[in-house]
Amino acid sequence: MPPTEAISVRLAAGEADLGMNFVGPNLVRVDAGDPVVFLAGVHVGCFEAFASDRIQRIHDLKGKTVVVEALNSANHLFFATIAAHVGLDPRRDIRWVSADDRVSRRRPDGAPYSSEAMQLFMEGKADAFLGFPPQPQELRARKVGHVLVNSATDRPWSQYFCCLLTSSKEFVRKNPVATKRALRAILKAADLCAADPERAARALVDRGFTTKYEYALQTMRELPYGKWREYDPEDTIRFYALRLHEVGMIKTTPQKLIAQATDFRFFNELKRELKA
Repeated sequence: MPPTEAISVRLAAGEADLGMNFVGPNLVRVDAGDPVVFLAGVHVGCFEAFASDRIQRIHDLKGKTVVVEALNSANHLFFATIAAHVGLDPRRDIRWVSADDRVSRRRPDGAPYSSEAMQLFMEGKADAFLGFPPQPQELRARKVGHVLVNSATDRPWSQYFCCLLTSSKEFVRKNPVATKRALRAILKAADLCAADPERAARALVDRGFTTKYEYALQTMRELPYGKWREYDPEDTIRFYALRLHEVGMIKTTPQKLIAQATDFRFFNELKRELKA
């Protein structure tokens, strides 16, 4: 599926049973009525916001340009919550440039760019860009811009899950055993990433998800995969929903979203069953 599309769209349509991505796009879709449910938090961190030299803090983005894959995409909503957290109005204070995520150009070595949005930032056509692995690793390797926010280490972002596991309400209702078994497998995989990042990185390369082992290994080592036992996914939903609600990007209150679109009973059971 395109990275600019919320997983909840496919879940609600019955085209997928389970999905994992950043909570923001799915909150927007739940607010719009998609019948999906959040099941668990899986890992912390992963996104990094990069900026040009003339941007030294988030407040400096007022009146500046931020390039995203698409409006309401994961990187747009992540950046919007960052801006809202420091008092900016992301709808008025930032100029958003939406890039088509389809690869339309190639690097000199013939390989496709990770995304058109990142390439626009590399060309100096935007003041800031928010990326997900392997984009931050590539920008650092190429010495393009500087890190403005690292969600794996910078508060408050490092105190909440980045990616949550989501399903359709209908699937969970009809298949509770399968839901819990799938969640168990995913959480055990998160433990493996934390315990043996080299093995996880090799698996990503061997299975064709990436060609760059060094970027994959860097990601596996930097992301705190083992934090899923310590964090509460309800806190994550409350935090991001509050930011999006404050700036008018969703209408439903955080507490109502938690009441209507969460089911953490399997997650809480597995916390007890999969003791470290």
